[in-house]
This record gives sequence, C-alpha cells and structure tokens, in this order.
Amino acid sequence: MSHLLPLSRVVKLVGQSRHALQEMIRAGMLATFDGMVELDELLRAFPEVKWDDDAEFRRVSEIKDRAFAKRVFERVLPDKEVLAARLTELGDDYAAARALLLHYGNVMTWLDEKIDEIEEDKSAETRHALHTLRAFLLRNLAEMPPDAVLAQAVIAQERILKVMSAHVTIQPSGHEFFVEGNDTLLDAALRNGVSLNYGCSNGNCGECKARLLSGEVKKVRAHDYVLKDAEKDAGVVLMCSYAPVNDVVIEANVAGARDIPLQQLAAKVKSVEVFNPHMAALHILAPRSQRLRYLGGQSIDLSINGARGRYAIASCPCEDRHIEVQIPRRPGDAFAELVFGTLKANDTVEVEGPYGEVVLDEDSPRPVIFLAFGAGFAPIKSLIQHAMSLELAESMDLHWLADETGHYQDNLCRTWADALDNFNYVPHAPTDDVDALLKNIVADYPDLHRFDIYAAGSVTQLEQARAHFLHQGLPEVRWFGAATAG
Repeated sequence: MSHLLPLSRVVKLVGQSRHALQEMIRAGMLATFDGMVELDELLRAFPEVKWDDDAEFRRVSEIKDRAFAKRVFERVLPDKEVLAARLTELGDDYAAARALLLHYGNVMTWLDEKIDEIEEDKSAETRHALHTLRAFLLRNLAEMPPDAVLAQAVIAQERILKVMSAHVTIQPSGHEFFVEGNDTLLDAALRNGVSLNYGCSNGNCGECKARLLSGEVKKVRAHDYVLKDAEKDAGVVLMCSYAPVNDVVIEANVAGARDIPLQQLAAKVKSVEVFNPHMAALHILAPRSQRLRYLGGQSIDLSINGARGRYAIASCPCEDRHIEVQIPRRPGDAFAELVFGTLKANDTVEVEGPYGEVVLDEDSPRPVIFLAFGAGFAPIKSLIQHAMSLELAESMDLHWLADETGHYQDNLCRTWADALDNFNYVPHAPTDDVDALLKNIVADYPDLHRFDIYAAGSVTQLEQARAHFLHQGLPEVRWFGAATAG
C-alpha cells in the first residue's frame, strides 16, 4: 500500500508554503490523489530536500536535553494522555508494519523452497533461470536503494509530526490547521485565525459544540456544561475541552462578520507604543475568561474615564488575548490624548465590539491588492495578518499611501515582503495629486478582473480609489472598502 500524506503535513515536511505547493499542483509538477500526496511522488518532486535536517527533530532533542521550566514544557508537549494515545497508535502502526514484514519474510522463505523443488526436476536452462531469479531477489533484498533510505527519513519525520501535532479539518468550510502542544481544538483554531463559534472558552456555556466526523479526541480540560446523551452518541464534543489524538475531521460553523455577537469586556493595558507624534498603538489584554471574538478588518469602541472612541483593530484574531489598536492623534479626540499622555500599563479600558463587515472573503482563491490610506493601515494590517494565518491568498500586494502619520510600520511591511514569496510591498510618499497616484497604481494591473481589493481610508479617498479600479475592469463585487475617521 502506498504511503499518502495530507498536503498540510507536506508543507511542514518540505518547508514550502501551501501556495507554492498549490502552484506546483496546478502546473502538473506535483501529483495529488484526493488531496493527498504519495510518498514516492514527494521524493520525486523534492529530491534536494535534506530529510535528515529537520526542525521537528531538533525541537524534540531540545525537549529531551534541556531543563525546560514546567510552563514551557507543558506548552510544547501535548497533554500526557494525548501523548500516550498518540504513542500507542504509533506502536500499533509499528506492530502492523512488523507483522507485514514477517509475512513477506515467510513468503520469501516459501518461494526459496519452491525454487529448490522446481530446480530438482527441470532442465539446466530452467535451473539457470531460477538461480538468476534467486540471486536477483537476494541481492535486492540485501541492498536498500537510495529512494528507500529517503522514504525512511520522510516517514520518520512524519511520525514525529504526528506525535507532536494533529491535523484538523473543519467541515463544511474546509478550513485546516494543526493542534500543537497542549492546545485544545478551540485554542488551536483561534491561534490559526479560524473563527469558530465559542462563548466562555472554559467549558461552561456549550457554545463551542462540534461533531466529530472522523478520528479520535480526548478530554484534556474539565467542563461544567452537560452534553445530552443523544449529543454524545452523535459524536458531539466541546472544542474548548478536547484535544485530537490523531488527525480529525470535525463539523463546526465558522463565523462571519454578522455571526459574531457584540461583546463588552474590561481589558488591561499592556503598553502604549508611540510611533511618532501623530500615531500610536495601544496594546491591551482581554481577560482569560472572556477573549474578544473578532475578524481581521473590524473595529472596537474603547472608553476610559468618560473618554471614548472607535478605532480599527490592527492585530490578527490569531493573537489570542492580545489586541492591538492603532490610534491617530486627531483634534478633539479625548481618548487619543489619554493614549499619548497619561494612559499606562495595567490601566483598565472598557471594550465594546466588534463593528464592521469588511472582512476577508475566505472562499476566494484570488490574488489580493491591499490599499491603505494613511492610518487606514491599521485594519489593512489586521486583514493581511489574518490572510497569512489562514494561508488564503494566492498573492498579496500592499500599497500604502502615506499622510502626515507616515509609513510608521515600514520595517514590518518590508519584513513581510522579505519573508513571503507571494507578498509585495509598495510604499507611496504623501502627494497632493492622489488621483494621479491612483491612476499609476491601477495601470500596473491590466487584469484586475482576477483580483480582490481591500481598501481603508476616508470616505472621499475610498470613492476616488473605487472609481479608478472599477474603470480599469475590477468587478464591483470584488471591491471591499472600510471607511476610517478623518
């Protein structure tokens, strides 16, 4: 039987992006079978990969050899019962493989004996042919070909990956992610930017119920919510309390912008990061028992001591409890003055949200152009990081049209461009002739019908940009514009 690997695990094994592998599949350079890659095909397509130099092996060696603090150790390793179950499954695989090899050995012994029997009664020519066959079999069984050595290394790596992490597929949306370390299904989904339904996230409300379609899960955290017998019989589990033992498929709803309820919570200030006199980032931490549910591109209301304002979220939903809000210094904005003045770590900020419906179209396979006008970079940053976490876009181009706030996170954007083969960053200096600049940007895309456009800026700026892109051939339904203050 051929050894088949899911595409997501191949990404980890060969160190290539999912986008790069999909390009190879489309170009006929890598064959797949029902979304899986055969081991021989993997070795053929990636002969240059050093299978004996894998980060997962180094990671396991570090766990064994270094004296990790308990907190770090628990974060890296799966729950002990999950780890035991995965090792048991690995042992079962080994036993099955061993039994098959013993069977093959018995077949070879039987074949050898049959050749001896036949040789006694046959002609010299037949005996010579049988002797040649016997020599061929013995020689090839004794020598391990190079491909077999490589296959052995790949399988060993894959087994370590399966012990350290489990692959999860969400139906019917098709989202995929890995559960690593001591994470639950819900922890890992949120860490990977997949917005599954949940409420308290600690086993009390039952909002994170999902149905296990295949694979095995184990309860790793206690929960007070009581599942009905019919739900248990149907394979329903609480994602906040269960971790996968092996690769699993679960049925669960992935939330859209309109599915996420309005939430109120009290967050603590982690830090204030002042980029320049015109722009600052407020980093806040949601309480453990009430993480904020939101999608990339949305906004929240913040208030403290009577000062209030609505600002775009600049962080990714995958960042757990951490929320970054970028705040321009505008005349008459009392909350912004607090941020630039007296707000300090551990101050309490009231949060309400999320607001806004300009979020990623997760069903779209199209390349994306991101257009940020000045401080409109904040929601665009959130959208970009969310797209990265989900590995959605075929390619991403960021055009940042600066105003008085400048390109205040220019180094971050350049880092994205350096690290990702499908990301392109184009900063644009402040200009009095925005129409001319937009015309030049649009001219670089003669095939706009292939793209999705996400833009953030003032209403006037969005209207200008939208007119240019639609005139150049962008379908109206592929334009997503988020208006920001100012």
